[in-house]
Amino acid sequence: MSVNAALAKLPSPLRDLVSAAAQDGGEDFGKSEKDKAEVAEWIDKVAQGDVAKPDKLKDLETSLVPRTYLVSNYFTAADVALYGALHPLVSQLQPAQYYTHPAITRYFDHIQHRLSVRKAADPLAPSFSVVQFDLENAPHQERKAEPPKEKKKAKAAPAVEAETPVAKADKGDQAVSKPNKKAKKSEDGEKANEQGTKGEKEGKAQKKEKKPKEPKTADSGDKKKGPATEEAGEPVPSMIDLRVGHIVDIKKHPDADGLYVEQIDFGEETGPRTVVSGLVNYVPIEEMRDRYLVGVCNLKPANMRGVKSFAMVLCATHKDGKDAGIELVAPPAGSKPGERVYFEGFEERQPLSQLNPKKKIFETIQPGFTTLDTREAAWVDPATKTVHRIRTKDGVVLAPRFVGASLS
Repeated sequence: MSVNAALAKLPSPLRDLVSAAAQDGGEDFGKSEKDKAEVAEWIDKVAQGDVAKPDKLKDLETSLVPRTYLVSNYFTAADVALYGALHPLVSQLQPAQYYTHPAITRYFDHIQHRLSVRKAADPLAPSFSVVQFDLENAPHQERKAEPPKEKKKAKAAPAVEAETPVAKADKGDQAVSKPNKKAKKSEDGEKANEQGTKGEKEGKAQKKEKKPKEPKTADSGDKKKGPATEEAGEPVPSMIDLRVGHIVDIKKHPDADGLYVEQIDFGEETGPRTVVSGLVNYVPIEEMRDRYLVGVCNLKPANMRGVKSFAMVLCATHKDGKDAGIELVAPPAGSKPGERVYFEGFEERQPLSQLNPKKKIFETIQPGFTTLDTREAAWVDPATKTVHRIRTKDGVVLAPRFVGASLS
């Protein structure tokens, strides 16, 4: 089905909203034939009323969790159609109700504030008026750090192998020579008791002798540590968790003039992360909206003037300092939220679940971050001077303008 045929099925004023918000013949109807077919399919679903129903919200929530937009990773007419179809339902929800559908709420709020959508919606008021969400009081979703749990299990392994005093005593008895075993089996009167006592003494002696042998067990324990051994070694760039992110909402910090508070989609089931960035004086808010970026995702969460930040936006600072400019580095075109960003030469290594602030891992690696003459982001090993470009599977991360910049 063509997009025009699907549009014709939409009821008024929804059809008017989509037609006005989407650029006729432009990329809003799909960049490729595959995307165009998917846009038409979504609009057709909306027209049939199969999506925006109370009993369908659970399925829609699941579908929107990993997405910023319905088709590929960019805004299309399908998003306008779904937003308009959801408006009568979402506008009637109470906070307790829309809190239970965070992905739908996040998606709806993002689409309704797009400039093209607002320009198309305002003449049709009150049909598609702005819905206000009380997001300040939304319950926080705890982010579980699963890898640390695995480490706890690994540490618990020796405890499982650890023996109870009774078991040790049994092994002590077994360690005694064969005549003593026979003596135990022939427990008969005082002779058996004497041999049993002798066996216990020898068993204790054996236990004392075993203590110096414990380093062998420690060696085998080290082999079981796996990723923990990397954390215990010298800092390497692969310990840093870099991912593609997409700013779905941004506003100025209520208590700090120089800070932005962003909602950044990193492709996680828990939805966008709250990130606080000190970029107000360097990057206009218009350039931050809807921006794709690279985020550092395993720093310890930090309170920034009363707002907890769960990641850091990776930026390039001009070689002459902040006053000469700061800009966001950009992932390759077509990147999707959550895509892994890694260092060439470290492809097989996995990042740590969370960087330990006491070990200063990021602070040790960061001085090697720079942009090359090609504006490509890279880490230069201070010892060997080898260059490791920062990239995704599809291409290298770039700074828009700066050469020889530092990254942080």
